[in-house]
Amino acid sequence: MKTIKISNILLYDGIGNKIENTCVVFNEKILGIGADAVAMECDIEIDGSRKCLIPGLIECHCHLTVDANKDFGEQNLNDSPVYATVKSIENCKKFLTNGVTSARSLGSKFDVDIEIRDMVEMGIIKGPNLIVSGTPLTMTGGHGWAFSQEVDGTNQVLHAARVQIKKGADVIKLFASGGGMTKGVKPGAAQLSEAEMKVACIEAEKTGKTTAAHSQSVEGNKNAIRAGITSIEHGVGLDEEAVTLMKEKGTYLVPTLSAPYNTVKYGAAGGVPEWAIEKNREAVVPLKEAFQLAMAKGVNIAMGTDAGTPFNQHGDVATEIELMHEYGMTIEDILISATSKGAKLLQIFDKTGSVAIGKDADLLLLYLDPAKDIAAFRSIVSVYKRGELIK
Repeated sequence: MKTIKISNILLYDGIGNKIENTCVVFNEKILGIGADAVAMECDIEIDGSRKCLIPGLIECHCHLTVDANKDFGEQNLNDSPVYATVKSIENCKKFLTNGVTSARSLGSKFDVDIEIRDMVEMGIIKGPNLIVSGTPLTMTGGHGWAFSQEVDGTNQVLHAARVQIKKGADVIKLFASGGGMTKGVKPGAAQLSEAEMKVACIEAEKTGKTTAAHSQSVEGNKNAIRAGITSIEHGVGLDEEAVTLMKEKGTYLVPTLSAPYNTVKYGAAGGVPEWAIEKNREAVVPLKEAFQLAMAKGVNIAMGTDAGTPFNQHGDVATEIELMHEYGMTIEDILISATSKGAKLLQIFDKTGSVAIGKDADLLLLYLDPAKDIAAFRSIVSVYKRGELIK
């Protein structure tokens, strides 16, 4: 692989450092930064004047097999394995061209995302680094039942978690509450119990895996946190007790602010069922408040969009970032949330998530400085994944 040198750039390294007028040299790995990099020989030299280099973005919550269809539940219920596979390949490309070099898929019918991950790693298809759950676990008739394994009681949950680990899942996805895209369920109602989720968390930890819990319920949040969940997804209904527990246990929040935002904004004109629009409308303000409370209390927050839900396109992390900023997060913290914190949550920080010598050259070059213009994430010059020019 050719060695590339980008000089005269503004660098945000993903862990809180801002370095002006610097130089980065890389091939598949990052080889040099700063003064040492200037003297290095290279095959390609790029003048980065007036441009900004950051780590590749990390999307911590997507549904790889669906395509932002107007009816998320119906698509998950009716899609064939072939259709889900084709959509996954298309969505992988969308991620890369929008600067997302790592992504976590949290719910895939037929376990398609497990095989897609393996094909990306083998170089058969182009895509981001993938961390995947395969089939999620929900109670009988619970949220997400159309693409999940329905389980009741600790024995069934334990068996299903072990099956997913056997299949090759990196993370066990659980539903702690109802949600906005399953007809007939109440988002604020707790679903899988603390005891049920705890056996999955214990099993995941034993095998070096992580866990993630969809939750839009005061009780569901606390059940999942006490059970030992790695991350709360969405987090509607988080209160002082819950965020205190999250802080104590190191539980992450992946807020997915753009999911209800996009459903409400585009739903009526786009044909989203009215019941889904209404449930998402009811979630917008409580989700904002949960995000702000978690942020104020110092909870670890990793960026995620819930891509695949209605009009929530894969790769459109810019909308999520803009909402995070609008709701009070600083640009510096957003950059950390969207890079190194995401990498730590996904257990890939040893390889990516920051610009550091020896790490994979997952890099994003922007025309604009995000600290001066939040639209910077829509102004992509080039994307590199492990040193390969994607865009």
